[in-house]
Amino acid sequence: MSVLSQNTSTDLGERLRDAYAVTAEFMADIVSQTCRRFPSAGQSGKTSRVEGLIQSGAWTDAAIALLDLELPQWQIRRLVYDEGEWHCALSRERELPDWLDQSIETHHTDLALAILSGFVEAQRISTPENRTSVPTVRRGIRTLYEPLLVDNIG
Repeated sequence: MSVLSQNTSTDLGERLRDAYAVTAEFMADIVSQTCRRFPSAGQSGKTSRVEGLIQSGAWTDAAIALLDLELPQWQIRRLVYDEGEWHCALSRERELPDWLDQSIETHHTDLALAILSGFVEAQRISTPENRTSVPTVRRGIRTLYEPLLVDNIG
């Protein structure tokens, strides 16, 4: 499966915002573009559960199961229905107070799409950047340091 890139994230985020409901094809697109562990040989029970929920059309349960399979460190912190929209907050540290936690907050008129929007954003944040194993050093000449030539030391 492909790792989520910035362009894919933007396109998928826009599609999630514009969607009215989840379909099997849309869920397959989300899985193919964002999931690195699906299907997982080591977690075949969780994988088959997600597949079964998708086949039965249980979109909210499938979104939660997908979150559990792909990003087990992220949890749903809050689900609120307010003024015709579902607000979903995902967090790594659910026990921290709201003002200390760095959670992801999304909203949508459909509950499954609100959870999936948070899932896609959490997957984007959790995807490691392309870095080398050796840190890079910026090479810039600073005016504070000037070379000094000393011929006679003694």
